[in-house]
Amino acid sequence: MMPNAAAPATEGSDRSVPLHVAIIMDGNGRWAAARGLPRAEGHRRGVEALRRVVRAAHELGVLYLTIFSFSSENWSRPATEIGDLFGLLRRFIRNDLATLHSDGVRVRVIGEREGLEPDICTLLNEAEELTRANTKLNLVVAFNYGSRQEIAGAAQRLAREVAEGKRDPASIDADTLGRYLDAPDIPDPDLIIRTSGELRLSNFLMWQAAYSELVFVPIHWPDFDKAALESAIAEYARRERRFGGLAAKTGS
Repeated sequence: MMPNAAAPATEGSDRSVPLHVAIIMDGNGRWAAARGLPRAEGHRRGVEALRRVVRAAHELGVLYLTIFSFSSENWSRPATEIGDLFGLLRRFIRNDLATLHSDGVRVRVIGEREGLEPDICTLLNEAEELTRANTKLNLVVAFNYGSRQEIAGAAQRLAREVAEGKRDPASIDADTLGRYLDAPDIPDPDLIIRTSGELRLSNFLMWQAAYSELVFVPIHWPDFDKAALESAIAEYARRERRFGGLAAKTGS
């Protein structure tokens, strides 16, 4: 069970701890290869890291934690590895959902569900429905997700409304399109972390990341823990977020 954390700052206040942290969990395979282990073991250890980080995020006062669990590009991986990943997802939901629920975690899922196996869709729906009223931490799972696909889907929905005469094209601006994304009620991430030393977003939350602080860490995901999360948050706290404006002190 998660211990009680100090009450976090309210949304919109000045926070040294980010309201929303998003993580690209990278490096399971390389972690396993470095130890002479099968990739499946790397993914299994990655699930253990996820459990640690969910607990740590809550303890540190993070209100939204988004994880990139399976991208729309991951379908190009070998069928055996995809099967292993889906098996871990099934076990994670079946084994951990009750604990997440009792700890007040709300599970949200973004990404395409069309084409997924029926039992996977059922598990995702059950996780969302069971935890819908929880408020301590929002765990947003990006599953079968790609940011370009998300933006294209929003554009399609808007175009359909225009074609049906329900919307004037001149009324469409950035805020309008943002409301047609997968989870428009979730605030944009303040901090995006990527593990394993890769320096790219890989089609993850590209619209929402417009003003996010990016922190890239060299350790592989199975080794990520509370200390690593605290270090990334400390780096975030050292930065001055200007959102396109001037620096408060230098005017630059």
